[in-house]
Formats: sequence, structure tokens, C-alpha cells
Amino acid sequence: MSGTADPAPQIAWDDFAAVDIRAGTVIRAEPFPEARVPAIKLWVDFGPGIGEKRSSAQITRHYDPAALVGRQVLAVVNFPPRQIGKVMSEVLVLGLPDPDGQVVLIGPDSPVPNGGRMF
Repeated sequence: MSGTADPAPQIAWDDFAAVDIRAGTVIRAEPFPEARVPAIKLWVDFGPGIGEKRSSAQITRHYDPAALVGRQVLAVVNFPPRQIGKVMSEVLVLGLPDPDGQVVLIGPDSPVPNGGRMF
């Protein structure tokens, strides 16, 4: 065994194209202490056509709510809303695990228009 992960199963291009991943700017962020796992409530502006959407993210290890305001993130915007405690999460903000399994957000490294679609 080489120590590398097994390759992911292949999917069709249409499967990938069905996932709508957009850039948005965090316009508000608040602690979510009543969540089962510590989290932050986010309000993200995806620009005209999509607008402002809410999310809950388990990102407290690396992020302070006040420091998130103005940060651009990537999120899946076409999942159905999901109730997370008292928050209706409308989008899935994307991240990757650090070596300890804690989420690190992903986003553009230069400013892009809100609502820009990943392709």
C-alpha cells in the first residue's frame, strides 16, 4: 500500500455541472452557541439573482465571527434549505479539513463578483 487515498469514483460532467458553486461575500457573522457542535451563523451576499443567503458553519477553530465579515467564500447554492438547530441553512459554505479535521474555508484568492459561478 502506497499510503495514498483511493481515487474517487468517476462522475459524468453533467453530475458536476448540476452542483451550483458560487462566490459570495460574508456580510454578517455571529456565534451560534446553541448549536450541538460550536458553529458560526453566516449571512452571505451572492449578488443580484441569488441575493443574501444564510448558513451555519463549524469553523470556530480557525475563525472569529467579526473577522469573517468582508471575506469571500465559495458555497453550494442549489441544495435544499436544511434546518440546523434554530437556523435555516440555505447554502453549504465550502472548506477543507486541516490536519486535525477542523474546517478551513475555501474562496478566491483575488476579489471576484458576488454570484460568480465556479467552473
